[in-house]
Amino acid sequence: MSSPAPELLPEGGFTRIRCELSYDGSYFSGWNLQPDRRTVQSVVEDLLSRLMAIPVNTMVAGRTDAGVHATGQVFHFDIAQVDRDRWNLTSLMQIANRLLPDEVRLNSLDDAPHGFHARYSALRRNYRYRFADGFKVIPPLARADVAPWQQNLNIDLMNAAVVPLIGTHDFAAFCRKREGATSIRTLEKFEWSRDSDGFAQALVSADAFCHAMVRSLVGATSIVGAGHAEIGWLAELLSGGDRVGRSLSAPARGLTLIGVDYPIGAGLLERAQVLTRTGVRSLPSE
Repeated sequence: MSSPAPELLPEGGFTRIRCELSYDGSYFSGWNLQPDRRTVQSVVEDLLSRLMAIPVNTMVAGRTDAGVHATGQVFHFDIAQVDRDRWNLTSLMQIANRLLPDEVRLNSLDDAPHGFHARYSALRRNYRYRFADGFKVIPPLARADVAPWQQNLNIDLMNAAVVPLIGTHDFAAFCRKREGATSIRTLEKFEWSRDSDGFAQALVSADAFCHAMVRSLVGATSIVGAGHAEIGWLAELLSGGDRVGRSLSAPARGLTLIGVDYPIGAGLLERAQVLTRTGVRSLPSE
């Protein structure tokens, strides 16, 4: 096996901490640090840095966009072993959760296994989208993560429409273009159903998602589900490659990152090495 790229493992004398967290994205301008904007990353890094009295710089599995939520986001940070030895991680998590704003919570805080990298070790990102279609009432406690859709959506039509999208394709038609970023992705799962509340729910999984990809896919599929386009329309958009109008992008409030899947054991470092060798250096998510 070739030597890992320097950034894939903590430097000598440092150790890596793996974190999972949840957040209500309604009050944030996304995950990523932005000047003069409140972001999840800025809130988390500021709190951990002040609490541990050291600079904490995080690396996240998927950079969610403004208004997008998470129940299973993953990030890591590296700290000197001497600083790690000062803390019981269970106590650190409990203290952090008492000080974090109510819309953010750490779910777990652990020593990362060897070879773990929050972004490059990830096998897939898993999202859920929920629509309250047909004028269904959105209960007050569900208002954050369910988006309204006035017409009734036909789940069978939507499931039939997304079949040609499964697999490895250039999803340029469903991505906001970013200079130097590839739009080739492997869409592993895109399934619609009714949840226990009767909402239209999409479960979407891929190795990674380019910017706004999930919401564009969901928005375009809902056009088919409402009867405004034929089943083959999504396949036509995919093959055409032209970016669909932003008006088709579903609202951010209905989207939640529900989990990130990783290999086990030696597969963690092997996965990260594959991505760095093939030049996939940036894997932006929704």
